[in-house]
Amino acid sequence: MERILAVNPGATSTKFAVFEGETVLVKKTVEHHGDELKAFSRVFDQYPYRIDLLRRELAEAGIELSSLHAVVGRGGLMKPLDGGTYQVNETMVQEMEKAERGEHASNLGSVIAYTLGRELGIPAFIVDPVSVDELEPVARISGSPWFDRVSMTHALNMKAVARKVAAELGKKYEEANLVVAHLGTGVSLSAHQGGRMIDIVDGKDEGPFAPDRCGNVPCSQLVKLCFSGKYSEQDIKAGLFGSGGLHAYLGTKDIRQVKKMAEAGDAKAALLLDALAYQVAKSIGSLATVLKGKIDRIVLTGGMAYATYFTADIVDRVGFIAPVTIVPGEEELESLAAGARRVLRGEETARSYS
Repeated sequence: MERILAVNPGATSTKFAVFEGETVLVKKTVEHHGDELKAFSRVFDQYPYRIDLLRRELAEAGIELSSLHAVVGRGGLMKPLDGGTYQVNETMVQEMEKAERGEHASNLGSVIAYTLGRELGIPAFIVDPVSVDELEPVARISGSPWFDRVSMTHALNMKAVARKVAAELGKKYEEANLVVAHLGTGVSLSAHQGGRMIDIVDGKDEGPFAPDRCGNVPCSQLVKLCFSGKYSEQDIKAGLFGSGGLHAYLGTKDIRQVKKMAEAGDAKAALLLDALAYQVAKSIGSLATVLKGKIDRIVLTGGMAYATYFTADIVDRVGFIAPVTIVPGEEELESLAAGARRVLRGEETARSYS
């Protein structure tokens, strides 16, 4: 039975799990306090600290590194690529060190996997990174030659739940037409056809607002704000990503807290809950047109999908399009291991990164 180590480095934590087949042997989230990470000027500089911590945690859990058959890490901010499982190589590691598409803790996932894989003589993989780009040519047009639409989404979780729902329907992933909405700290959506995400609603620049992101905002007002002299570039970026969305309106990123505020009579909180569900439903409707209304399932996933009072409003608005399946949570470690397992079992061929 395949023993696989999955590693998911986040901004304030390192999550890891060891699987034997589909069975979880150990699963843990190690939180990093601010002072621990402040010592590093760049995210990539955290690499020795993170891999040493992982080694210690595995030793304490009684997991011998020599018992592993593969290591899989969270894919970072890479160049645009097709979805799937990729073998980590030196080119990928070098690009993650340069971080030309942005600094993010997930960039360390492939590097940790590569180091352990070389040390142990076993394969090192990543699966469906955020830069998965399978857009149809027509979907790339932004409306201005200054910009192309960029595909940066929660591809790992969305593709994993798409595979799961397709299987429940008795279909291969490649045979199912699905609209998937990832409802987490960030919100992104995708239209799946032929085993590809042929169009998306980007979790950063487009679509619904989120707990800490603004989503789509009025362009003319944004331009005026940028040149008002009141804010720096950093101020604007922070206001759009990280402290926008629900946080900007209400001072909290927790939808459960927003619900409590609404129940206590806060009219603004109630309106924002309605608006968030409203905007998610609008984006689902737009992706339904991409699939010409031929949709097997609409899928709601991510942390906010646990909030039935929230998902019920979305279902009420989009249920006429197609049946809705709710798969709450983000099983990212499980999704990483599943991608590696498919390759080890010969069900999928590992892709080459170049």
